[in-house]
Amino acid sequence: MSYTQTFYHIILRTHCSIPAIVEDHERELYSYMLGFINNKGARLYRIGGMPDHVHLFVSLPATLAMSKFVQELKISTSKWLKENPHFPLFDGWTKEYSGFSYNLRDKDMIVGYIAKQKEHHRHVTFAEEYRQFLTENGVEIREEYFLKD
Repeated sequence: MSYTQTFYHIILRTHCSIPAIVEDHERELYSYMLGFINNKGARLYRIGGMPDHVHLFVSLPATLAMSKFVQELKISTSKWLKENPHFPLFDGWTKEYSGFSYNLRDKDMIVGYIAKQKEHHRHVTFAEEYRQFLTENGVEIREEYFLKD
C-alpha cells in the first residue's frame, strides 16, 4: 500500500480570454467538472472563477498525472460547453494551463482564495493574477508567449 496526497491548484483560461463562462450558468459547468473529477477518482476541494478562467483545487490519485488529468478535463469540458446553449461564446480553452502543487497546510488558504474570485477580480486583472502565480511559484515568464493564444 502506497500513501500519497497531492494537492493541485489548476487554472484554465478560455481561448483568447473570451468571457464565455456565463455567470448565470457557471454552476452547470462546475457541476459537470465535479462529475468528471469524481469519475477520475480525484477529489475537488473548491472550484470558482470568472467568465474567462476557472480555478480548481483538487487532489489527484497517485496513478493520475496532472498533465493527463488537465488534458482530459479540457477535452471533455470543451465538448460539453460547445454543445451547451448557455455558453454560446465558448470556443475552447487555451493550449496552456497552470498547475501548482501545494501541501495540506496550504489547503484552507487556496480554498479561500478561489472562493473569493469575484471579489478579488474587482481589483486585480487576470493578467496580474496569473503573473503573480507564476512568479510566486518560480516559473520563468517568457513575455513573447505570456497570455498569447
